[in-house]
Amino acid sequence: MSTRLTVQNVFTAYDKADVLEDVSLVAEAGAITCLLGSNGSGKTTLIRSILGLTPPRAGTIRVGDTDITGLATHRVIAAGIACIPEGRKVFPKLTAEENLRLGAYQERDDGVVRARLDEVFDIFPLLRDRRRQLAGTMSGGEQAMVSIGRGLMRAPALLLIDEPSLGLSPLYVQQNFDIIRRIKERGITVFLVEQNVRQTLAIADYGYVLSKGRVVAAGAADELRDNEQVHAAYFG
Repeated sequence: MSTRLTVQNVFTAYDKADVLEDVSLVAEAGAITCLLGSNGSGKTTLIRSILGLTPPRAGTIRVGDTDITGLATHRVIAAGIACIPEGRKVFPKLTAEENLRLGAYQERDDGVVRARLDEVFDIFPLLRDRRRQLAGTMSGGEQAMVSIGRGLMRAPALLLIDEPSLGLSPLYVQQNFDIIRRIKERGITVFLVEQNVRQTLAIADYGYVLSKGRVVAAGAADELRDNEQVHAAYFG
């Protein structure tokens, strides 16, 4: 079941200097909501704030009706969130299957875990064939499959995806965005943080633009494509 994410008036600081200033946004249930911004705009800091890794000093973050502001990360995950981190972050000395199983570490029923594995292998048939291969020996695109699959093993209601195109070839970038669209079709709420504006807006329902820690534009994806401020910043 998909879940709505609500970020309201969030301020997050490092060493008393605010990186996020009065950030408010909503990722509607069952939709793809994107957060666009250049390096240093505060995108990853917002992900860290949602996950409880860098708690906000002010404001609230809710998943559905649950206030998760400042909760320990394991409690945030228990609220139905999974995250696909920037740079994939696979465990290189574990096999692809072992990496996937770590995504379901809170699930005690091995039958449920096996069923989720089968679902991931249906999405990524290559991983079924490579399930015994060490993740560290896989290509960047294959590791991206492992990272996305590991997030899906949590059976999340809300999936945070941080820079999925980073460091990938154009072919794998396109495949990743196609997979993200399919994830939405499974009823999962997707909050997508990206710099690849064209392809992100092609699959997103709604989006926000972050600049120097503030939301400077918001709207439906097609509106953002025509927004002068977004056009100037990203399309030249």
